[in-house]
Amino acid sequence: MSSPSKRREMDLMKLMMSDYKVEMINDGMQEFYVEFHGPKESPYQGGLWRIRVELPDAYPYKSPSIGFVNKIYHPNVDEMSGSVCLDVINQTWSPMFDLVNVFEVFLPQLLLYPNPSDPLNGEAAALMMRDKTAYEQRVKEYCEKYAKPEDVGAAAEEKSSDEELSEDEYASSDEEVAGKADP
Repeated sequence: MSSPSKRREMDLMKLMMSDYKVEMINDGMQEFYVEFHGPKESPYQGGLWRIRVELPDAYPYKSPSIGFVNKIYHPNVDEMSGSVCLDVINQTWSPMFDLVNVFEVFLPQLLLYPNPSDPLNGEAAALMMRDKTAYEQRVKEYCEKYAKPEDVGAAAEEKSSDEELSEDEYASSDEEVAGKADP
């Protein structure tokens, strides 16, 4: 491999060719979003997340930064920031890994086998250890509420604007305040 930038291009192209929807954030190849589906036969099945990926200048020698944009209920994902606590990304990364590994192996493994003893979301970890059935129910509720295709688009808009009302929402809220006219 001749340079980190060529490797970055190659890995990104390989990810795009692997049927992942990738959306570049700016003109460079260092920041982008990837649509990620929850693994089958898990409480996350049917969920769709927008993952923000940032590649450091030293990629592939330094690991990518990975974060969930829309909410997910998981012991190893910070509920507010979406940061991921995953040893293979944070500590044991190797240049032998690539972006496809992140989305086909590392993130599915994280969702299938959470580690409640090293939590970023203490509430999720405690619930998982105390009542696995209630934990899985909460995961499914979050999937229904925050991880649908429309949420992936909404998550991007939410991060980029200050919740401005569209004309339709504005008009409907006026009607609700005014009530129905007397005949």
